[in-house]
Amino acid sequence: MDYREIFDFWLKDDYFDQGTKEELLAIRNNEKEVEDRFYKNLEFGTGGLRGVLGAGTNRMNIYTVRKASQGLAEYVLQADGADRGVAIAYDSRRMSPEFADEAALCLAANGIKTYVFDALRPTPELSFALRKLRCIAGIVITASHNPPEYNGYKVYWEDGAQITPPHDANIIAKVNAIEDIRSVKTMPKQEAVEKGLYNVIGKEIDDSYMEELKKQILHPEVIKAVADDIRIVYTPFHGTGNVPVRRILKELGFTQVYVVPEQELPDPDFTTLEYPNPEDPKAFTLALKLAREKGADIVMATDPDADRLGIYALDKHSREYVPFTGNMSGMLIAEYILRERLAGGTMPENPALVTTIVTTNMAKAVSRAYGVKEIEVLTGFKYIGEQIHRFEQSGEYNYVFGLEESYGCLAGTHARDKDAVVAVMCLAEVAAYCKKLGITLWDMMLEMYEKYGYYKEAQYAITKKGKEGLAEIAATMEKLRSNPPKAFGELKVKQFRDYKRHKTIDLETGAEGETDLPTSNVLYFELENDAWCCARPSGTEPKIKFYMGVKGSSLEDAQAKLDALTAALKAMI
Repeated sequence: MDYREIFDFWLKDDYFDQGTKEELLAIRNNEKEVEDRFYKNLEFGTGGLRGVLGAGTNRMNIYTVRKASQGLAEYVLQADGADRGVAIAYDSRRMSPEFADEAALCLAANGIKTYVFDALRPTPELSFALRKLRCIAGIVITASHNPPEYNGYKVYWEDGAQITPPHDANIIAKVNAIEDIRSVKTMPKQEAVEKGLYNVIGKEIDDSYMEELKKQILHPEVIKAVADDIRIVYTPFHGTGNVPVRRILKELGFTQVYVVPEQELPDPDFTTLEYPNPEDPKAFTLALKLAREKGADIVMATDPDADRLGIYALDKHSREYVPFTGNMSGMLIAEYILRERLAGGTMPENPALVTTIVTTNMAKAVSRAYGVKEIEVLTGFKYIGEQIHRFEQSGEYNYVFGLEESYGCLAGTHARDKDAVVAVMCLAEVAAYCKKLGITLWDMMLEMYEKYGYYKEAQYAITKKGKEGLAEIAATMEKLRSNPPKAFGELKVKQFRDYKRHKTIDLETGAEGETDLPTSNVLYFELENDAWCCARPSGTEPKIKFYMGVKGSSLEDAQAKLDALTAALKAMI
């Protein structure tokens, strides 16, 4: 069927509710809108679903959620996981509680036990909960930091990480094999409860999660010494972080914690924000205003599902607040953990720091300094979580810390996804340590630059919406793949890596080799002078993303080099 025939089917068939039909009737004369909603199915990607809310096959709604859940249910049954069950969490977005129930009731109708949180919870707590409950899988209903018109559906497997090969491809195949959406199963909630297939979870998991987080504290005595002096401003961006972040800081003894009142409570419209993303400087407007009023040492923000953390720290000389990238905040935590564990004799044998291929090269320098193995994986924290599981099985390494550039990190192995709650806790401890020494987090960052080099990174993204946009993104990737540039401005390309074709080319010698990571539509250009650039289409948004990094001799030199690299990239594409 073409998109118009599918539209008519949704409009006329009794399977679809009246609200859905009324929404479609309102757009029936807008051909472009009808096409965009029905020209394809919302893709169940390697992590799940993410899309704009609304009626249609290319939208997030109860029908696409049910279909995804039916595919997952069939895979769980194939793995004999019905009795182990599936844990489900959700955030503060529109339709999140409803989608959580739709997923649970589809699974229940297939005879699979479900465990649903009693209210919104952070994504990392779901990762923790499914392992604590020994579930075979987990689901989080969230669109993370996307705009308010989005929602999503992320799938986790028994190791606590988002699905990776072979589970991702196998589940995708199950979902795609469903041809008739009316064949998807569901059942009444009361019946599911009575049959023990719908179970509510809450405080007991919260308490266990908090106890696991506290195990990552290295110097409780330092926190106790400065807890009444250090001032922290925090905002949950209307999301899931408010309750767990405030609780952990309070239980650790921090007394001067100020939460941005306008952004404290859940709000699916994110009224005070253009974009609920801690990477966006505008999102910190209210937090920085409060920080200046309170004389805060550190300002922290978690995204709506509390897996990403953004921070500003006070520069005591200028009295201004300095923004930190995810690379910077992650390296602060890494430096502190590795240094203090080594000094205190608590570093495990064969320690490993896990990063992604687009994370700062400073991670390599820090790892070398402390004798820690640095392991690079593909972009996406699920690959870091996968390494934790492998270490536990093989015993080859012991995970110490993991980070990615997109404001996500994980201390400890209680979760297998990035955890902004533990990141808040760790950075608060680092800030307390600095406070005791009479310095700030920015001072510590400058010390690291002097010690390791002035590493600086940036990201450039091009948004291409709709059917035509996808084709343009694909064409850009193919152009770079088939005719890789030999230089970016004045920086020569030393090595080109194509992770889709498992191919490497040394541009200095012409020698070819193979990549050592799984297949992914990613192109990496290793440049001279410790610079680099990486291209990949976003897995969750209609964008092509370019990541890049340089190393300078000062902040100014690094910025100049990064500006030149960015300009060269823009001119090229």
